[in-house]
Amino acid sequence: MAGDLWRTLAAVVDVLVVAVVFYSLLLLARGTRAWQIMWGLIILAGIFLLSDLLQLRTLHWLVRQVVPLAPVALVILFYPELRYALEEVGRVQFWRSRLPLLPSEDLDRLIDEVVKMASNLSQRRVGALVVIEREEGLDDLIVRATHLDAEVSSELLETVFHPGTTLHDGAVIIRGNRAVAAGCLLPLTDRPTVGSALHTRHRAAIGVTERSDALAVVVSEETGAISLGMEGELERGLTPQELRERLKEALAGNHRRHARPLLWPVAGRRS
Repeated sequence: MAGDLWRTLAAVVDVLVVAVVFYSLLLLARGTRAWQIMWGLIILAGIFLLSDLLQLRTLHWLVRQVVPLAPVALVILFYPELRYALEEVGRVQFWRSRLPLLPSEDLDRLIDEVVKMASNLSQRRVGALVVIEREEGLDDLIVRATHLDAEVSSELLETVFHPGTTLHDGAVIIRGNRAVAAGCLLPLTDRPTVGSALHTRHRAAIGVTERSDALAVVVSEETGAISLGMEGELERGLTPQELRERLKEALAGNHRRHARPLLWPVAGRRS
C-alpha cells in the first residue's frame, strides 16, 4: 500500500517537474529566434503527419528524407540559444519573475523619465531609440549588447544617446524600471509596405515590435519627431503628452487601438 502511494506521488512530482522545466524553457525562448524555429518545426511535423494521413506519398517521402537529419540540424539551428539557455539556468535571476510588476508610482516615474528624455532630445534633434520590454523577453538582444543595469532616468538616457558616444546608434532596452542594456542591435522590418523614407531607427522600432510585444520610443535625428512603435506599427508625430498617454495605456495593460491613423512617411519625405 505504501509502495503504491509512493509510486503515485513520484509520478505526480515527475510530471510537475517536467512541466515546470518545459514552461521555463518556453519562457526563455519566447521572443527570440528560437521561438520562430520551434514553430517551423511544429509546422513541418504537422505536414509529415498530414501527408501520411492523406496518402500524399511524394510529399510524405520528401519530408521523411529530412527526418534523419533532424538531430544535427537542431544542434546547428539552436546552438546560440542552447548555449544561452544553459547560461541562464545557472543564473539566480532565471528562477525569479522575469518581469516584476511595478508599483503605480514607479510606473508613472518610468513613463515620466522616458517622456522627458524624448521631449529634450526632440528639441535638440538628437536621435534615440528606447525599447520597453513587456511580457516577451528580449534576452537574445540584450546578451550581445553593453550591459547597464541602472535605474531609468532621463539624464542617463540622454547621456547614452549623446552624439559621438559609442552607444549612440544602438537602442536602450528597459526591463521593469531598469535600463538593462545599451547599444542593442535590433532586427529591422522587411515589410515591403513600409515607406522607403523610414530610416534605420524607425525600421528597427517596427522590427522589434513585430517580433515581440515590446514598445519602442523613437526620436528622429533629422526632424526631432517623436514616434511610438507597437504591435509592428509606428505612430509618428506625437507630442510629449500624447506619448505619455500611449505609454500609460499600453503599460497598464489597457491598450486600445486609437482612431488616429498610424502614419507612414510620404514618399520623399525625411523622417
